Amino acid sequence: MPIIMPIRDLRNTSEISELAHKQQEPIFITKNGYSDLVVMSAELYERFAQINRIDQAIYEAEKEIEEGAEPISIDSAMERLNRKYYG
Repeated sequence: MPIIMPIRDLRNTSEISELAHKQQEPIFITKNGYSDLVVMSAELYERFAQINRIDQAIYEAEKEIEEGAEPISIDSAMERLNRKYYG
């Protein structure tokens, strides 16, 4: 079940931080009854970012194959992916 809080609860920063780290789920902040912000721990954000990088790489690979590129090994793909995102 999603965690939802009104924006006025943002005053309780320590409580929100503790909840975000304990639950490891996004906390949806509402303003005037509508979704306005999302708060999450840095660890959870990093997991979401990693998933997004993997999804983006898969999308790009599928597009390249549709355009006639030759498939490569998983080791080669991971090496390229790491170079692309981590220098």
